[in-house]
Amino acid sequence: MKLLVIGGGGREHAIIKKLKQNPEVTEIYALPGNGGIAADAECIDISAKDIPAIQAFAVEMKIDYAVVTPDDPLVLGCVDALEATGIPCFGPRADAAIIEGSKVFSKNLMKKYKIPTARFETFSKMEDALQYAENAPLPTVIKADGLALGKGVIIAKSREEVRQAIIDMMQGGKFGKSGEQVVIEEYLEGPEVSVLAFTDGKTLVPMVSSMDHKRALDGDEGLNTGGMGVVAPNPYYTEEIAERCMEEIFLPTIRAMNAEGRRFKGCLYFGLMITDDGPKVIEYNCRFGDPEAQVVLPLLKSDLLTVMRAVTEERLADVEVNFSDKYACCVILASRGYPEHYEKGFPLEIPETVQDKVYIAGAAVRDGRLVTNGGRVVGCTAIAETLSGAIRDAYEIADQVRFENKFCRRDIGARALAAKEA
Repeated sequence: MKLLVIGGGGREHAIIKKLKQNPEVTEIYALPGNGGIAADAECIDISAKDIPAIQAFAVEMKIDYAVVTPDDPLVLGCVDALEATGIPCFGPRADAAIIEGSKVFSKNLMKKYKIPTARFETFSKMEDALQYAENAPLPTVIKADGLALGKGVIIAKSREEVRQAIIDMMQGGKFGKSGEQVVIEEYLEGPEVSVLAFTDGKTLVPMVSSMDHKRALDGDEGLNTGGMGVVAPNPYYTEEIAERCMEEIFLPTIRAMNAEGRRFKGCLYFGLMITDDGPKVIEYNCRFGDPEAQVVLPLLKSDLLTVMRAVTEERLADVEVNFSDKYACCVILASRGYPEHYEKGFPLEIPETVQDKVYIAGAAVRDGRLVTNGGRVVGCTAIAETLSGAIRDAYEIADQVRFENKFCRRDIGARALAAKEA
């Protein structure tokens, strides 16, 4: 089988490595991929957002199956375009990808179908948002409506911060068109949990839960990033919480999307907070999380391509989806200065002994050498019988990968360990 994977980060590298395990796979193309992914797939320099070029390439190469992973091409209708040419895909169509593409849509969906989430109001006029913000409880959360590379959320602790966030989004164009509408919602407290789920619009199969670490620095200090590390499973996600999520959140979400005529097929990501009132939805994503995929997929015992094709063909109930009961930890190695300004182009050295445990997010090949080419450069993943063992082993891998200006958090998994021991 000839496969096409859209995207070019660590998540895509994890997906490609897992897909390669299927003996039917003969070729994998990555659009655009990156210098590290090139070791496992043929990378083609076509942007993940250039839908016409992706469609033309897929037809020309007679692709048998496509996996569309990033949010932008999903929201832009990449799956729709490929399916129109007869190429089956893993990933939601644009009308379902809106669950991530518009926070206004997703919040209104939850309100309409009584899915637990933070109390909120939506605004399309800055004056109305500013007036509402005058009496909003502090801290309060301001979210840009559309996609913003995971950075369109501001937690404001003062009245002035609330006002400035609204003005920056709605007048200053901080997030472009994504900030033309905003959601202002209550600030929830409690441990966060990420749960990815396979769904064909009828059946939903949750994957192993995980705990992401968004802040750039130890102790959850510094700026928000795309993710500095992750562990799985999440100790706060107990069997009791899992049952409540299935009955109160997961299945109601699938039913709600069906009722709206927007059947969701692919990977649906639930960003949850376990509050004193029970689990609530912080956000939906219409695809695998990054770096959550880098711990969840290595724990998947079933064949990924088989599961994906069952999702596409709406027969997920007929396949077994099994996960290891071990623990996984992924430590992200980033370029110093990320998520703001950083230098790139430094030689990237990955010992052969750890290459199968490393997912490359930001690298290019120049003059025959692998060099850094992004803020997040490498994800180092280890699996072990214990959480402490997985954390230890992930840092051992991370310490063997070398590039100038390398930095990472040294406390990935610390909160999870403390929770397990509590």
